[in-house]
Order: sequence, then C-alpha cells, then structure tokens
Amino acid sequence: MLWWTYQQLRMGSAKSRLAVVEKLATSHDEETVGPLIFALKDKDATIRCLSAKALMRYRDRRAVEPLIVMLRDPDPLARAAAAESLGQLDDPVAVNQLVGLMRDPEPIVRTFAARSLSRLGWKPGTESQRMLQILAMGDLHQLVEFGPEGVTQLLDLMRNGPPNKQFSAVKALARMNDPRIATAMVGALHNGIPAIRIAALGALERLGDQTTFTEVEKLLRDQDPNVRAAAVEAAVRCGGPRSVPALTKCLTDTFWEVRNSSVKALGMLRDTAVVEALCGLVSDPDRDVRENTIVALGRMGDRRAVVALVPGLLDQESCVRNAATAALQRLNRQWAKQEDVRQLAPKIAEALTHHDYWVRYCAGKLLELLEVDANNPAPAPVAAPKPMAPPAPHPASGVLADLLFDRDRDLRLAAADALGRLRDKSVGAILTAALRDKDSSVRHAVQEALAALN
Repeated sequence: MLWWTYQQLRMGSAKSRLAVVEKLATSHDEETVGPLIFALKDKDATIRCLSAKALMRYRDRRAVEPLIVMLRDPDPLARAAAAESLGQLDDPVAVNQLVGLMRDPEPIVRTFAARSLSRLGWKPGTESQRMLQILAMGDLHQLVEFGPEGVTQLLDLMRNGPPNKQFSAVKALARMNDPRIATAMVGALHNGIPAIRIAALGALERLGDQTTFTEVEKLLRDQDPNVRAAAVEAAVRCGGPRSVPALTKCLTDTFWEVRNSSVKALGMLRDTAVVEALCGLVSDPDRDVRENTIVALGRMGDRRAVVALVPGLLDQESCVRNAATAALQRLNRQWAKQEDVRQLAPKIAEALTHHDYWVRYCAGKLLELLEVDANNPAPAPVAAPKPMAPPAPHPASGVLADLLFDRDRDLRLAAADALGRLRDKSVGAILTAALRDKDSSVRHAVQEALAALN
C-alpha cells in the first residue's frame, strides 16, 4: 500500500501528513525508507525534521544524498536534524558538507554537525578547523591552547553568542592570561544574566586588577543577592583596604551570604575601624555569620570586642560557643576579671531558664567563672588579689584525671566538670590531652575546665 502512503504525503493536510510520518517513524519495514525520503521535501519544517530523524534507525544509504541536500534547509532545526542523521548513517560522503556546517549561524546546527563529524571519525586538518570544532562542541576551555587567537574567539562569543555560550566563554576566559580580558570582564558586569555577572566577578577576582575596583564595587548593590556575595570576594581582591567602607555597608545586607562573605573579608583585612560594626553581628540570626564574626573579631586582636563576645559563650550552637571561647582567650586571657564583663552577670543569669540545656549549662559555668552568685547576680567589686603560695594538689585530682579517659562519655563529662570546679592547676597537662576526646561535649567541658584554671 505504498502508493496510498505517497498519496497521503502529497495530498493530505499538514496534520494528516504528520500523522503518516509519525506512523512511518515507528515502523520496522524497510519499505518505509522511500516515503520518509519523500517527506524530506515537505513544506512543513516539523515534518521534514521528523522524517530526517526517523531515517536514522534504518541506516539506509539511499537517504545520504537527500539528507545532504537538506543541510541547506532554511529551517535551522531541519538542518540540525539532517546533520544528526548523517552522523548515524556512517557514510563519509557527508564529511565535507558537515565541516562547512560548523560555520552555520545557528549554534544548534554547528553542535550537531560537530557531533556527527566526531562519530564519523573525522579529525581537524588545520588549526582553523580545530577551533571550529571546539566552538561547535562547546569545549571552550580548550581554546587556551590557541593563545591570543583563542582569546579573540572567546571574546566574540562572549559578546555575541547565546546566553549559555556567553557564560561558557566567560568561564574559559577566566583561566587565560591576556591584557584584553580585564576590560571584557568589566563589560560583562553589565550583562543582564546574573550567572554571567558572577562568572565575570570570579575572573576579576583571579586577576586582582586594582583598576577594576570601582566597577566591582557597584555590584555590591546588585539586585541579585548571589551577585552581591560574589562581588564581596572580588572587591577584597581588587580593592584591598580601599574596599573596607563598602564592605562595612554590606554587613547590614538582607541576604545572609552577603553578610557572611563581608565578615570573612573584613576579618582578613584586619581593619580595627570596623570592630564596632562587627560586634553588632555577634547576635546575627544566621549561625555561620555569628561564628565567622567572632572569628574575625578574635583575629583583629582588639580588646574592645571582649564584652560583645561574651554572649557568644551562651549561643545555642556549639561551633559559635567554641569560637567565642577561642576568641576571648586570644584577646585577653584575663577577660573574666574585667569589670565591664562582670556587669553582664544579670543578663547571663536570665539564660539560666533557657529551654536549651547547653545554654543553661554554659550560663551557670560562666557565672561561676565570673564568681557571681546565680541567685544574686549583681557583681561584687573585684577584690585586689593577695599573693599566696601555690596550693597542693587536691586529693581527688588523680581519680578524676583517670576518669577523663573512661569509656563512659557521661563519666568523662562529669570528671571534666569536677576538675574545672577544683581549679587544680596540677592537672592542666591532663586536661590538655583530653582536648582530643572524640565527643564534642566532653571537649567543650574540658575547654571550660582549662579556662577555669587560668
């Protein structure tokens, strides 16, 4: 009944012709190759595309020449379908035409042409062909091997290619060294696609060109929060100390990642002019921001931050409490004896009723360290220390030291707590060894005990 199939393909409506081709595409009869080749000339591009793809399954060489003709089809999807089919037919006759198709104005056509050439075993004979293949396949990072000529191709693609190719071009250029790249990346900062702006910022961060700082700084106010976060990292690299005022403004950004990146950047720059601004973030809603703020303040070494850091010892997150403990020890080992710290006792006492066990526990330990009565937290004046002889080791210290390494985690925790209360400095070395305990709660208790010895 082939005559009826041809008749339907000649006379039927577009809908009926499409239905015929769809049926032919699922057939296993070799006789359908002829009607499918006939349908390659249909006036409807969708039918031509479907016919070209259907011919792949038959691998019939009769389809090669008609598909080569179809490589000049006005519809890019039809050209792409023909290129894909020719790659499946394994006929080298189509190689020359497919090589020329890698210059097609449409990216999808170039891509399918390159893929089919690869399937047919074709290898570029010249550098020009090699570059065409790389551009068509999208492996843009390989253009590094072409030096300045490769940069030229990438710059053109970055400005005039489709969005996905623009992004890939920016990422590839970020790995290359060429005096034109910095200027091109500054231009890409104005691209309407956030991913491309972020990629350009990454390239500028790597280059660290001081002349680009003004343009990078503008993106600290970008409407996209991810772009702002990326701009923070680029601003530090491109601006150095000049970036401090702009980064300080970012500490109030609504997006936590921007605040977090800004805190880490300012901590790295160690400008003590921002200590007061950073102190306000010790109580930030985000855990990472709180932790990195405390780390930054500890790194700056400015003792003005001590009072602001103390509430970090009562944080619900252990990583924040540990960071606060380390930062306070770094700023001033005698911080607990500061009068302004002792004035915090009433506020600390409020945490004794907190719903979290560790907050209550840490509040009690902190009041003990400050030598403040939990029932009457108003701090008494600090008496002048009196010289005294070193105390003899407590009789229980030896037993408690052994329990620090017991298999039972609760016994180790209780032993560390008891040793901290005894304040026996002779067990300092034992407590230091216990800092390697596998349980974080025990390690924290040991840290508290060591702090009590000082």
